[in-house]
Amino acid sequence: MDYKYEKENSRVAVYDDGKEIGECTYSQSKGLWIIDHTFVDPTYRGQHIAENLVKEVVDKAREEGVKIIPLCPYAKKEFDRKEEYQDMLQK
Repeated sequence: MDYKYEKENSRVAVYDDGKEIGECTYSQSKGLWIIDHTFVDPTYRGQHIAENLVKEVVDKAREEGVKIIPLCPYAKKEFDRKEEYQDMLQK
């Protein structure tokens, strides 16, 4: 599987043999990113793909020095579970 950060589209997408199978999107506002959607094709669920998509967004936000608001329920769950994401939260 191939994860691609698409800055111009404000998303990270994942592909399997060229077919898009999932994405995590965010909107940008006042120097922060708001994760608003995470989706994985149902036939690929259970493989930690959504978790990896959120991680990719967090890693890119960290590189760019922006904070995150995890509005998407899945992303919020990931932030609640992972101590290593706490420094990225917009408070």
